[in-house]
Amino acid sequence: MIKLMKMDESTFQFFINQSTRDFAEEKVKSGSWDAEQALKASKEAMAGFLPRGLHTDGAFLYSAVETETDTHVGYIWFNVTEGRSGREAFIYDLYIYEPFQGKGYGTQVMQALDEEARQMEIRRIGLHVFGQNNRAFELYKKMGYAVTDITMSKEL
Repeated sequence: MIKLMKMDESTFQFFINQSTRDFAEEKVKSGSWDAEQALKASKEAMAGFLPRGLHTDGAFLYSAVETETDTHVGYIWFNVTEGRSGREAFIYDLYIYEPFQGKGYGTQVMQALDEEARQMEIRRIGLHVFGQNNRAFELYKKMGYAVTDITMSKEL
C-alpha cells in the first residue's frame, strides 16, 4: 500500500533534477522543443512553476512511500487553484522509480492522490500526458480520467 508523504529538501533536489530532465526529453520527443535548447527551456519552466522550490504556494510535492517497507517508490507533484466549480488540482508530475515500475504503484499513487484531494476539498483533478506516453495514458484512463482536448501535429 502507498502513502503520500510531504517531500523533504533532499528528495526535492533529486525530484527537481529528474523532473527537469524528463520534461526536456518529453518535449523533444513530442517535437515541441529543439534538443540543444531543451534542458535550458525546461529549467526555465520549472523555475516558473516552482519559484520558491519546495515552498511554492499552491504546490504540493509528495514522496510515494510503500507502507510495509517504508520504501520510497516515486513521487507526485500537483498544484491547487480555485477553479470554476471550486478547488482544482493539476498533476504536473508523477514518477515511479524504474525498479518499481509495472508493479501497480502508479495506480496506488493515483488512489492515494484521490484520498488526499478529497481531504483538501478538491473537486476536480486535471493533468497533461504526452502523446507518446501510452503507459501513463492507459493508467489515467483506468483511473477514470477522460480526454478533454487533443493537440496533434504532423512532420512534413
